[in-house]
Amino acid sequence: MIKIDKQFTDKYIHLASSSERKRTNYNFHKEMSDTLQRMLNILNKNTYVQAHKHENPDKREVFIILTGKVLVVEFDDLGKITEHIILDRELGNYGCEIASGTWHTIICLENNSILYELKDGPYIVETDKQFAAWTPTEGDEGCDDYNKKIIGRIISEN
Repeated sequence: MIKIDKQFTDKYIHLASSSERKRTNYNFHKEMSDTLQRMLNILNKNTYVQAHKHENPDKREVFIILTGKVLVVEFDDLGKITEHIILDRELGNYGCEIASGTWHTIICLENNSILYELKDGPYIVETDKQFAAWTPTEGDEGCDDYNKKIIGRIISEN
């Protein structure tokens, strides 16, 4: 049994906070060829996940919040926000499922946030994700501004 408790997650919280990318993950699956990929994503503010989709091969993706607060956003093909949810246990928003072929990103709103992620496998780096050309590439200038712009749009809608 793998217990997902404070002792287990504390190790990865430390790794995420000291990471240049401000995030890390822990894979429960032992092989990238597994047909169900299961992992923890440990995120901090100022991490950037470029909008992407899983298509050809199609893959569904599920996010379940364990701690913290994470914004999940879906987009149309031109980058317009079509749907969003703030995953936050205190709000009663526990998770979401992203359909295959749907552009999406996650934005961490609170340090030390932890998502349990499930995704169809296998994981093959060359075909796993298609990145949105209308978003900055990870590591480029403008990533923080892009996230702030998305958050601003969503706040102004509510």
